[in-house]
Amino acid sequence: MSRDFKRTDRISAELQKELAELIREEIKDKALGMVTVQEARVVRDLSQAKVFFTTLGASFSHQESAKHLNQVAGHLRWLLGQRMKIRTVPKLQFVYDISVEQGEHLSNLIEEAVTEKQT
Repeated sequence: MSRDFKRTDRISAELQKELAELIREEIKDKALGMVTVQEARVVRDLSQAKVFFTTLGASFSHQESAKHLNQVAGHLRWLLGQRMKIRTVPKLQFVYDISVEQGEHLSNLIEEAVTEKQT
């Protein structure tokens, strides 16, 4: 009988939750703004994790935000090791998530098309 959830899925969910708290509590850079961890994807051997994030109210560009988070990734990984009960804490790679902006853009296009059709 197969399991409903794979181990990597459970670890990804826990990693996302813990990282959201750690970033909020530990990173004091106001220029980064409010960081939302959208998703964490852990590879099967738990050696690496790709963390997708968005920012709100940041004075950094998306590339600068990702660069800044990748610079503190080692410290965040160490803190995750203190909080999570797993033998291997994955190496973190932060990637800006553009799906929210793409969804907003598509929604605006749909609204424009609807208003044009009504007029």
